[in-house]
Formats: sequence, C-alpha cells, structure tokens
Amino acid sequence: MKKKLVTGCFFLLSLAVNAQQLTSPDGLLKMNFRLDQAGAPTYDLFYKEKPVIKTSRLGLELKKEDPDAAVDFEFKQRKDASALDKKTDLYSGFEVKDTKTAAFDETWQPVWGEESAIRNHYNELAVTLEQPGNDRTMVIRFRLFNDGLGFRYEFPAQKNLTYFVIKEERSQFAMAGNHTAFWIPGDYDTQEYDYTTSRLSEIRGLMKKAITPNSSQTPFSLTGVQTALMMKTDDGLYINLHEAALVDYACMHLNLDDENLMFESWLTPDAVGDKGYMQTPCQSPWRTVIVSDDARNILASRITLNLNEPCKLDDTSWIKPVKFIGVWWDMITNKGTWAYTDELSTVKLGETDYTKTRPNGRHSANTENVKRYIDFAAANGFDAVLVEGWNQGWEDWFGKSKDYVFDFVTPYPDFDVQEIHRYAAAKGVEMMMHHETSASVRNYERHMDEAYRFMKDNGYRSVKSGYVGNIIPRGEHHYGQWMVNHYLYAVKKAAGYGIMVDAHEAVRPTGLCRTYPNLIGNESARGTEYESFGGNNVNHTTILPFTRLIGGPMDYTPGIFETDCSQMNPGNTSRVRSTLARQLALYVTMYSPLQMAADIPENYQRFPDAFRFIKDVALDWDEMKYLEAEPGQYITIARRAKGTDNWFVGCTAGEGGHESALALDFLQPGKKYEAVIYADAKDADWETNPQAYVISRKKVTNKSRLNLKAANGGGYAISIKEI
Repeated sequence: MKKKLVTGCFFLLSLAVNAQQLTSPDGLLKMNFRLDQAGAPTYDLFYKEKPVIKTSRLGLELKKEDPDAAVDFEFKQRKDASALDKKTDLYSGFEVKDTKTAAFDETWQPVWGEESAIRNHYNELAVTLEQPGNDRTMVIRFRLFNDGLGFRYEFPAQKNLTYFVIKEERSQFAMAGNHTAFWIPGDYDTQEYDYTTSRLSEIRGLMKKAITPNSSQTPFSLTGVQTALMMKTDDGLYINLHEAALVDYACMHLNLDDENLMFESWLTPDAVGDKGYMQTPCQSPWRTVIVSDDARNILASRITLNLNEPCKLDDTSWIKPVKFIGVWWDMITNKGTWAYTDELSTVKLGETDYTKTRPNGRHSANTENVKRYIDFAAANGFDAVLVEGWNQGWEDWFGKSKDYVFDFVTPYPDFDVQEIHRYAAAKGVEMMMHHETSASVRNYERHMDEAYRFMKDNGYRSVKSGYVGNIIPRGEHHYGQWMVNHYLYAVKKAAGYGIMVDAHEAVRPTGLCRTYPNLIGNESARGTEYESFGGNNVNHTTILPFTRLIGGPMDYTPGIFETDCSQMNPGNTSRVRSTLARQLALYVTMYSPLQMAADIPENYQRFPDAFRFIKDVALDWDEMKYLEAEPGQYITIARRAKGTDNWFVGCTAGEGGHESALALDFLQPGKKYEAVIYADAKDADWETNPQAYVISRKKVTNKSRLNLKAANGGGYAISIKEI
C-alpha cells in the first residue's frame, strides 16, 4: 500500500473569513463553502466550471426536548422553554471557529472486488463551526475526489451536546436544471421497484404510477426518491447522489422541492417518528455527489468504498467468492413450494404448536432433489448449492406478524441435514444456508448464535438472509436506524463464526463491504425473481449499475435460460424480459463476488454450449474497463480475471438494442487470444425470439475490433483467453 497525507492549504483558497474554496486533485471540481447571513453553512459544486450543485444549506434539526421528562435532568431544573426551542437548531447561527486542510493519496487492496487495487485520492477541508447561542460545536468534513464530493457531519464530545434526537437532517442538493432522473419512490421498506425515467419536475405526477397498488409499504411523500439517484443534465453531465458508510444512523432518502428543483435529505423514521438517537462523539454517514461528463466514470467511481473505513477483520483468508446454484427458481415460479405441507397441524416448533397435515408432494427442498443439485454442481465446477425451504415454519411465515416464526435449525422431515452434509462434502461441494427471518428481527437475534453454530457444524460457510414483510418490533422500518444497526450486528456476528452474509431485503449498500468483506452480497433492489412476478422493465439492468450497484455488489440471480415461465408452471404467464445472450452478459455487467446460476439444471442441459460461459466466467477481478455506458440504454464492461490474462466482456441493452464497435486495446500488446462470442442471433428479440443466439470464435489481439449488435432487451458475452 502506498499512502500520502499532506496538510496545508495549497488547494484551499481563502475567499473570506467565513468562505473557503476546495479543489479536487486534478483541478476539475471546485467546491465553495461559506456561511450565509443567518450563519447557516452552505456549499456549491462546479465541474469544469459547470454548476453541479447550486448554493445549498447544510445542518440538522433536533427534536424539541421535554422540560418535564424525567430523563432530561438539566432542562427539568431550568424549565427554560425558549432555550429548548433554540436547542433544536443545528443549521444556523454558526461562526467558523477553525478550518483544517489535508491532501490524501493511498492505494489499498480489497479482499475481493472489481480490481485488485483501488486508489483513494482526495483533498479535504474540515470546517469547525461554533454556535455561540448554544455553546455547541459541529464539524463539517468535505472530501473532494477527482470524480466527486463527500461530506459528513461530526459532533465532538461537548458539554452542551451529549445526547440528542434528530428530527430531520437538512442537507440540501440544489440542482442547476430540470435534469433527467432515473428514480424509484422513497419507500421506507423496499427498493423493489422498476425505475422511472423522467424530468425532475415530473416526479410528483408520476409517483403514484410507480407505487404498487394497495401496497402496505408506501413512500413517505409524493416527492421523495431513494438513493443512489442517477441524473443527466441537458448539457451532458452525469450526476449521482448517494451516501457512504451508513452506520448507527437512519438511511437517507431525498425529498424534492420540484418548484425549486431542490433535494433535501429525509431520514427514515422509527416507530415513533424520530430519525436518530445520537450520543457524542458521533458522526453522520457521508453524503456523496459523483459527477462526470462521461457516464463510464460514474460506474468506475470508488468514492463509496473509499469513504468507508479499512477492513476491520484480522483474518480474511476464509472469505472467498462463490459461484452457486440453488433450489429456488422452481419455487419462485410456483412449480414447487417452500412449505412441506399446505396447512398447519399439530407439531412443536420452539415455543409454538403447529398443525400439520400430510405432505403436499411439491416441497422442493427434499433430500433427493437437493442431491440432484449437488450432483449438477459437482459435475459443472460450482462451489455451492443454496437450499431454501429446508426448515420448518414456512406454512405461515408471511403476513401473520408472528414473533416466533423459524428457529433456523429444525429441518422438515424430508430434508436430512447430516446426509446432505456428507453427500455434498464427498462431492467437493459446499452448502449455502438460507435464513428467512420473516422480518421478525427479535426472533432472529435470539436464535442467531445457535443458527451460526449449526451452520459451522454442518459445513455451511455462507448464508442468504431475508427480511420479507413488516418489521417486528412493529412500527420499525427496514431502513431506520434500529434496523441499520441490526444488519451490521448480523454481519459482525457472522464474521465471528467465519460466515459470509448475503442479505436480502436489507438496507441498500453504502460501501460497508470494504470494512466487513464477509458482507459478500446484498439484494436490496428488484432482482430476477420479479421476472416471474410480471417481469422487470427491459432497461432495468442498464440502470441498476448506475444506482443500486454504486453502493456495493448485488445478488441479482441471473442466468435464466427458459424465459417463458409457463414452461415451469402453466399457471404462470410471466416472461423474462431478456434474451438468453443477455442473461450471460449479466455475469459481467452486474458485478458480484457471489453469482448464482439461477435456472434449474434441466434448462441448462438444454443449452450446454451457452451454459459454458456461466461455467467459465470469473468471480474475482484484477482489472475492469468500462467500454460503453448510457443509463437506461446500454452498458458494456470488460473484466480481467484475477491472476490471469483472461478477459470477459458483457453488454446489456434496453429497448431498441445497441450496436457496438469494440476496440480490444485493453488486451496486452504482443499476445494472441481466442475470443468466444455469445451473441444475439439476427432475429433475436426478448419478446418474440429470446433463445436465438449464435456462438462464434475469433483470433484477436489488442489491435482487433469487434462489431456486435445486441437485440431488443438483448446483449452479448465474450470470453477472451490467451493462446
């Protein structure tokens, strides 16, 4: 690792006593900080002299304290109501007490990732603000990278600000125009929406159309959107708003004043409406603004990772990328079931008496079926097999608001844990655990140690956890401070047992996988399962890398070869809105060290030549090249497999398809390679002819050019190996 820390002011120009300018290392980004006439901290941001963020205010509003509350001894004695009102203001009345600057440059190596080394290079300004009226101090720390800005609030230990409750964070992001935005509603409990593309001024009118009818999970307002929010200006700037290092704090949404085109942070509330409980010294997550005039640079940005702390695990040798198959898609399409029976009868599970009738005959997680998946994994070089529905409790797991649902260790009668362990080990295949909590978080925490010990005893090194439903404790939200703390608690606890975590329905990632690399995957967005629930928008996978994946890898579960779901279950009329070739491309464009071949073995056996790419594609990378990108239209990425000179290329296209003229100049000069190209056939179309593909082979060098065409909802995948 190389690291350089320089303090000084060569990049900080003092404009006035209360105003400073910060410049990025390459000089293309400039941020101005100042206090306005009310003593409110403000900032703006420019890229190549173009406005990115117009003057915007910063600060927090605290909850008004109750002078009669028994816990508030100081103000119970003072009975000073006017002072209490004043104490809620952490957004005005400030003076600049001090400024510190620094330049930082290091290169660090991730445990796994899109590249083997990441540069962390920024200039920093820390402004210490003093509020004389309340004798309080707040620090706003800015870091300006070549690709964007990060800032956060820091609250040092101090006499007059020790415990406080956040009513709202007031961070503003004033847009310089009516940009095109790629957005989903600001729901407190799910990100599982298709993206809407519209002007900022149109969000209010379109919001209702993006909300699932009769959903119990609804956005907080008709102007709120979730991060990461991707935008494009009329003059060709790409802007992304998100957050990094979300720890002990509520997840941030963005509330839009559509008349003034002003976003303001809006934190997820808890069960009583509060936004955060804080004790100094403490800090907020980073708020991030990534900007470029080249869409590829948004995908290449590592701001989110760089704003997180370095790895806190002493030993990471047990953390390995995983390619797996699973007993999953037949249940998602309703060919099989998670539950062993269709109704409840008398059976003891923990503290609950169930009623159990005879087996329904459709339970997928049975020993015989799972052995078939193990055989397939062993024969095709997969690392692991995921089994969902193996444990008792699925008969009434959802929507009943039950506290005690699963115990995470009791199998159904037709699933022999010990035999599966023995059989998989003999075949050189690992088993991947599934913990669906049914959003009963207290129940999961009471069983967590026992569940993790059970995993260790039976050869499971990774777990897919789920949080489907309304959170228990009731009234809490998936993205509130309480749940944010739970997700990290589960990851830390798992690390103590040498277990990797793939969390579904959890809060969207904010780069914490750098600090805790056993957080090897997340869902936290609308994934492949929705292709069986009516389908995803055709352009969905051309937007997700600009939004959801900004915070970390996604367990998207690609690889569906049979796109007509009625072939799995005649009652399911859904269609996967993708060609088969694009399903291959997603293993490259939807980055994750945890990749599932999500279809059933029989469908892969029908297309063995196409399945070859899934078997070959790497999971961990030394280098990546973002070759083409336009949000909502197309993305083309090349990646070099770790420790090799083998490259894999993927292109995903939206409606209308895409034509590429690829220069292979990323290949090493002087070497010869063979490219195996998996492309859409001329008549391919996600709707009318999704399984039409062609495979060709070409000898290539770094001087070669490839002209390829992706169909409507299509794509292509290329395996390039040295010869």
